[in-house]
Amino acid sequence: MSTLTSLHVLISLIGIAAGLIAMTGLLRSRLSGPWTWLFLGTTILTSATGFLFPFAKLLPSHIVGILSLALLAAAVFALYRKHLSSVWRPIYVITAMLSLYLNVFVLIIQSFLKIAPLRAWAPTQTEPAFLIVQSAALLAFVAFTILAISRFRPVASPGV
Repeated sequence: MSTLTSLHVLISLIGIAAGLIAMTGLLRSRLSGPWTWLFLGTTILTSATGFLFPFAKLLPSHIVGILSLALLAAAVFALYRKHLSSVWRPIYVITAMLSLYLNVFVLIIQSFLKIAPLRAWAPTQTEPAFLIVQSAALLAFVAFTILAISRFRPVASPGV
């Protein structure tokens, strides 16, 4: 693996781990400050570093990266500029959760491409094993997002 690929993967995995911790905070109506910052920062870096790989045409991965960066811009704005006031609270939850989902979505794709036993189960990524895993991830994120929207009611803090 090239240095860029290794760095990109490492940043992505850190972003997913931090995002899962931050998501747990949302579900408990807590804003996990350092984890939230780490999640947003590494997820932005993940999307940005994806554009450093050589390419000749716009690929689906670039579209996911552009979408992720747009969602992250909204999440950062809602959190740090609007301080989660009124409608910005659910906007933050939705955009942050969608950004995390997109990272997990790509992780699943890459896992089925790069991990031999998974690739054997779904060599074309149209097989039931792949579709079941992606569907389960999507359904879990839809459920977690709905729960987070209803539960996340943080007390205003001056540092956010």
